[in-house]
Amino acid sequence: MAGVLIAAAVLLLGTTARDSEHVNRAASPAPPAASAVPVAAAPPSASPTPSASPSAPPVFHTGTGPAGSFLMTGTPAVALTFDDGPDPINTPALLALLRERHIHATFCMVGFRVRDRPDLVRQIYADGHTLCNHSWQHLLNLAHRDDAYIDWDLKHTNDMIHAAVGADAPIRYFRAPGGNFTPALVAKARALGMDSIYWDVDPRDWEHTHDSGASAHISRVIGDIQHNTRPGSIVLSHDNGQPNTITVYQHLLPWLQERFTLEGLPAAGL
Repeated sequence: MAGVLIAAAVLLLGTTARDSEHVNRAASPAPPAASAVPVAAAPPSASPTPSASPSAPPVFHTGTGPAGSFLMTGTPAVALTFDDGPDPINTPALLALLRERHIHATFCMVGFRVRDRPDLVRQIYADGHTLCNHSWQHLLNLAHRDDAYIDWDLKHTNDMIHAAVGADAPIRYFRAPGGNFTPALVAKARALGMDSIYWDVDPRDWEHTHDSGASAHISRVIGDIQHNTRPGSIVLSHDNGQPNTITVYQHLLPWLQERFTLEGLPAAGL
């Protein structure tokens, strides 16, 4: 009789253990499905936005530039900003110059070029430069497009940058194409966590019409930056499609470093 009772107890314990294992497995949540990064050039009905970090929300101030954008850094530091890239030839050359002199700058990048050259965006970020949204396709009338398009444009550009460097990378700045800010566009950028930056120094390095040749153009741009840069300036230049600008900064970086502190715009905003 004792043997029968022991066997029954063993059988009951085994059944209970199997039932417990079944319940635990059934209660385990399924792994989340991976989401694809959108790459379309036309607005979808909705674009995913990377989750915000659990840190405190950014604090925003109003600048003295167009529509409340920022002309100056607010500190003695000078910020070099480079627009319209990444460029497959000029951006690597510029990064090499900045790396050699341990200078950090701010890169205002166009979304479809980010999509096409994520390797360069990763290098920009790895080198410690500040990331800036310069819209999806550089429409000079962006501020006058409908709200749905503007929302898509800014979010989609941020999504492409994050796809290249990771969702935790801060994109704290936006520059409107041509500097064509309106209060509504500044507000939309702010809603996405971005300060809007204008500039204090614009040497118009993209304009060659009035220069007699490359040498004259380079001399003019260098002279303009040297004459107008002051503590706190935000300097506008372009890496995309402007090889002469790379030559400008070969000559200009030592001069600037002797006179100013050169820094990327701060991740905390202006």
